[in-house]
Amino acid sequence: MLDLKQVRDNLDEVRQQLKLRGFDFDADRFEALDARRKAADIRHQDLLAQRKSASKKIGELVQSGVPVDEAKQTVNETLEKIAADIDAATEEAATVSAELRELLMSVPNIPSPRVPEGADEADNVEVQRWGTPASFDFEAKDHVDLGEGLGGLDFDTASKLTGARFAVLSGDLARLHRALINFMLDMHLGQHGYRELNVPYIVNADSLLGTGQLPKFGEDLFKLHHDPDYYLIPTAEVPVTNIARDRIFESEELGEGLRFTAHTPCFRSEAGSHGRDTRGMIRQHQFEKVELVHLVRPADSDAALESLTGHAEAVLQALALPYRKVILCGGDLGFSARMTYDLEVWLPGQSCYREISSCSNMGDFQARRMQARWRNPEANKPELLHTLNGSGLAVGRTLVAVLENGQREDGSVTVPEALQPYLGGQAVLEP
Repeated sequence: MLDLKQVRDNLDEVRQQLKLRGFDFDADRFEALDARRKAADIRHQDLLAQRKSASKKIGELVQSGVPVDEAKQTVNETLEKIAADIDAATEEAATVSAELRELLMSVPNIPSPRVPEGADEADNVEVQRWGTPASFDFEAKDHVDLGEGLGGLDFDTASKLTGARFAVLSGDLARLHRALINFMLDMHLGQHGYRELNVPYIVNADSLLGTGQLPKFGEDLFKLHHDPDYYLIPTAEVPVTNIARDRIFESEELGEGLRFTAHTPCFRSEAGSHGRDTRGMIRQHQFEKVELVHLVRPADSDAALESLTGHAEAVLQALALPYRKVILCGGDLGFSARMTYDLEVWLPGQSCYREISSCSNMGDFQARRMQARWRNPEANKPELLHTLNGSGLAVGRTLVAVLENGQREDGSVTVPEALQPYLGGQAVLEP
């Protein structure tokens, strides 16, 4: 959520910054609500002053000759009227404040000055490429044909069990999927200094409000019929980041920043994606990720984004998977992010790069919603943290990339050397 004072003091600038991401901020409504809130506050303070003044009137009335009982009755009637007006002013202030908060909760984060202009993914800016896309002397297959040829990828059974956009993995592919998870976790724990978490796969509405999925993106979530409201997590970002909700970290506890990683399933309704990526495992209702989350001091968040992104890149490099890194333009930026790097892996079966990780700096946007803070020893007061997150990596899409980049003409697949120890030394997946 944006800082109310920042919006109030820099309304035109904020409106222009939000236009970079294609968002038309309703400044007129904001000003009207803010004026009502200010008027309600002034009215409330004025009534409190009237109540204080009225309490002194009994003595003045008695001194002027009014009988004591009559003076008390007159003052009490005045106080009752003031009390009713105070209640009304308090209710008005609360109502307006709630409307103002609701408005700001629907406004996305302000983009970083580094974010390029653009309307959609076509305007994202490439900043780096790593590796050389494989060149085959045969027609490359996609992961669906490869997986079915290996006897380990079954969409028909998944459709029978649940419906479209699900998959059943078996045999070598199920082992490969598990190997990728363990490989990623071991790398992030052993080389990158993360602390592993095992978190709930079901969260409450407050957690989704904290990270920005609610209230705006409720249709993208799987909501459970339960009281209170429970939701399946769309990403481990939600439970992991919300560990900091309503909490103040001491400076020593925060250290140079906290790094958490967690492997979880993710559940998304994919609302609005009808007709997109209907073939295969690229866009499913259930998939798995190894998530990376950083909690840092504001001064460290830009460097933390570079570091977090580098950790995701290290996985791709260790698996020898060609990829490119792009900065998302304003129009393609996620709701809570102020800046995002996308890592896009090369898929020979589609002859293009596809997103495999998004690494984002949220600034204090989520922290303000969650009241996630740290105690600044220099200021001797709590201040908002900065939060960051990214995929390190999306497991299913990594499996897709391993299959397509390691394919052979006979339908077998070469296992990346770094993964072979996790498969008992197996170097090739045979049809």
